[in-house]
Amino acid sequence: MRIRIVDAFTDRPFAGNPAGVLLLDSFPDDAWLQNVALEVNHAETAFAHRLPAGGEADWALRWFTPATEVALCGHATLATAHVIATTGAHRGPVRFATLSGILVATPEADGSITLDFPTAPLTPVETPDGVAGALGAEPLSTFDTGPNTGDLLIEVADEKTVLGLAPDHQALARYSERGIIATARAEDPSRGYDFVSRCFFPNVGIDEDPVTGSAHTALAPFWAERLGRPALTGLQASPRSGLVRTEVRGERTLLSGHAVTVIEGDLLV
Repeated sequence: MRIRIVDAFTDRPFAGNPAGVLLLDSFPDDAWLQNVALEVNHAETAFAHRLPAGGEADWALRWFTPATEVALCGHATLATAHVIATTGAHRGPVRFATLSGILVATPEADGSITLDFPTAPLTPVETPDGVAGALGAEPLSTFDTGPNTGDLLIEVADEKTVLGLAPDHQALARYSERGIIATARAEDPSRGYDFVSRCFFPNVGIDEDPVTGSAHTALAPFWAERLGRPALTGLQASPRSGLVRTEVRGERTLLSGHAVTVIEGDLLV
């Protein structure tokens, strides 16, 4: 079977977030899926297979980190939609059946893909004792992002603080189901983005994720309320970095970006 490595939320190779993508005839057993994800060793590997015509979805889709299956992943969904579109496996918008419900990916005229995801329900919470020390910055506000992502979203003072974070990943693992999203308003929106973030997910085997689509289902409503606009662009300021265009539409959030296939080959097991 063919396996591809796709860089998502970028229009150039070796940036954005790489994901493994396999299009299958059906899902093998979970142990095999997990072993492939561990072998690929990127933040997520996506597995998809076509569903019978006439149903509520066109393809079934699952995501695995090197350590576990996850309920929602944006960049690997974008990567899968990119592979399906560029190989001609499906034309037009594609509906994915996932652990987080039906997710729709729509190819755009400029070559980008727009994902229709559930908006994360943000609940303000007290910052747990020890988080500031583990993160390496003092939180201004802290929110729980709900069951699909299981993160703490933490606002810090400014963009410089986000860029300078050097957290204790082992310590961060105590405070949320998946991890910590650190964010701040952009210092200079004329650079093409409205807010910055970094994402640390030690509980699923990812110390820092390069670009996290699912995190933007929480970041988008957080910053839309503060900046007074539903449509924004976020920079995830990891070493690889990437841009995510977002638009909040009530209970749904649109996430848009490009993707580039960088490796294609045969999986022999």
